[in-house]
Amino acid sequence: MTDLITPVGAEPASDAPTGASERRGWLILAALLVSVLVPAAGMFADVEREIVGLLAIVMMLGLIFIKAPVAVALMVPGLLGTLALRGFPAMKSGLTDLPYNSTATWTLSVIPMFVLMGLLLWQSGITTRVYDTGRDWLGWLPGGLAIGTNFAGAGLSAVSGSSIATTYALARVGVPEMIRAGYDKRLAILAVAVSGLPGQLIPPSIMLVIYAGIAEVPVGPQLMAGVGPGVLVALVFAVVIAGMSMVFPRLTNVTGDVAAKPRTTWADRWRSLGGAWSIPVLIGIIIGGIYSGTLTVTEAGAVAALVAMLLTLFYKRNDKPFAAIGQASVSTVASTGAIFFLIIGATMFSRMLTLSGVTRGIGEWIIDMELPSWQFLLLMTLIYLIMGMFLDPLAMMLLTVPILIPTLEILDISLLWFGVFVVFMGELAVLTPPVGILAYIIHNITKDPAVNRGTDISLRDVFVAIAWMMPASILIVVILIVFPEIATYIPDHTGG
Repeated sequence: MTDLITPVGAEPASDAPTGASERRGWLILAALLVSVLVPAAGMFADVEREIVGLLAIVMMLGLIFIKAPVAVALMVPGLLGTLALRGFPAMKSGLTDLPYNSTATWTLSVIPMFVLMGLLLWQSGITTRVYDTGRDWLGWLPGGLAIGTNFAGAGLSAVSGSSIATTYALARVGVPEMIRAGYDKRLAILAVAVSGLPGQLIPPSIMLVIYAGIAEVPVGPQLMAGVGPGVLVALVFAVVIAGMSMVFPRLTNVTGDVAAKPRTTWADRWRSLGGAWSIPVLIGIIIGGIYSGTLTVTEAGAVAALVAMLLTLFYKRNDKPFAAIGQASVSTVASTGAIFFLIIGATMFSRMLTLSGVTRGIGEWIIDMELPSWQFLLLMTLIYLIMGMFLDPLAMMLLTVPILIPTLEILDISLLWFGVFVVFMGELAVLTPPVGILAYIIHNITKDPAVNRGTDISLRDVFVAIAWMMPASILIVVILIVFPEIATYIPDHTGG
């Protein structure tokens, strides 16, 4: 979701050759004509309503591929399709009533609470503390530094709500530490790349909240559904890293200079654990409060945000604490506005698809294929892997979930389980090339000599490390399909 807000001062380059700029401008104009005007003209032709819906999907994809904001790419075809199907009064209603009705709900009020909590924790500077704790307690295992990075990322991304922010921080801290200890550069990259994968599953998760809004399921149970799968992801990758380290000892320099390995005393372990106590406390407040029924989702988010504010005041007490809180608050307003803008666009688009009959038609087509639910889910796994190479997680979710909900209900697939599935596949999307932004972020960070410690780390090395993690990722999906109770057990037994 970092792409939704343009950083201040991010100006386009002004030294590009004039000819190249003109050609680029003509190409963008041509793409705009093909992706917008042609489908729009087709919508208002004498065609079946299902064709209108399909043309709207084509327009939406075209807008995304020419880098239009995702919310705009959803709103424009949604409004035009509604105009073509039901006329101006229906489109006017979509502009006047729908933005308020789709966002002014109590369940969505948890979003600014979670965003504020994550930004406050980020301002407080807990990244190094969490990493040190994972390293000190797990460094004795085969591939221990990589496993520590994996678990540190799980805890950090859970409370920060951002896989990108977590990966950025851990890459700067973890990669040089692992390279110094003799780890293979690709294993170091792998550990950092997978460190954020559980983060959007373990509460609080903005992506699961957005999914709950789209699928119209209760936010509390949806958040609880991510707990088991989030822990599963962290454990599976820890086992994979340990297994790789034992089978291929050269990846962790087991046969190399033992003096380069960190030696940690029990005093170091307890000291580092004391520095990271805030993470389990916050996760305990959110999960414990919701699971026991003591707190609603929004109340748990508010309490966690308050605790995060107190932690920021404590950790930044000698370094302008109120400025840090102010910066986090301003960023929260901007991020929340961007998220709500997306929800409005998704609602417009999904309602148009319902009016066109596309959602019902796709559901009937899948039913006619007579696929059992597990085959359908394996098919969706393949589709999401392909989509993830070209679309970001939000675009994948907003495009597919409204279309698939009727089919999921017919196949008796839990909407709570599917939310976990689609969010995890979206997390893979930010890693898989050619669009996976995390791959390029990691590569850019590792070009810093302070990070790579003189080791040449190419983009190919990053892609190879990501390829190493894909079999384990597919294994996790298969486990979730075979044992859906991993996701549904806790919400089924939630007290409130």
